[in-house]
Amino acid sequence: MRVVVSTGKRKTSIAKATVKDGRGQARINGKPLEIIQPEVARMRMMEPLMMFGDAWKNYDIKVRVSGGGFMGQADAVRMAIATGLVRMSQDFEARSKMLEHDRTMIVGDPRRTESKKFGGPSARSRYQKSYR
Repeated sequence: MRVVVSTGKRKTSIAKATVKDGRGQARINGKPLEIIQPEVARMRMMEPLMMFGDAWKNYDIKVRVSGGGFMGQADAVRMAIATGLVRMSQDFEARSKMLEHDRTMIVGDPRRTESKKFGGPSARSRYQKSYR
């Protein structure tokens, strides 16, 4: 029995997916994927499964995700599932289809928040000054 572990990152969220032979169960932090709320995040997580077709039902997917907000977590889970399925099935046709649809499904987004500096309320803006 083969097991593939893959990771996905988005902003400050990190997801670790374990893909192994099974009956088509997908669980995120112990919850079935079908009951994840909000629906926007759930649809985002299900994208790689829909693009993969019914072939993903031969595998069980378990994902642990932490950090960030719900949308960042959804994107991290999406990336972990997509890379895990591609590595498990060796289906590079599906990989190229995913890349064509949305590159961030396989390739990470390196953008992070810029840290705040002194002399202003945020990273780039400065406090106002007036002389009269």
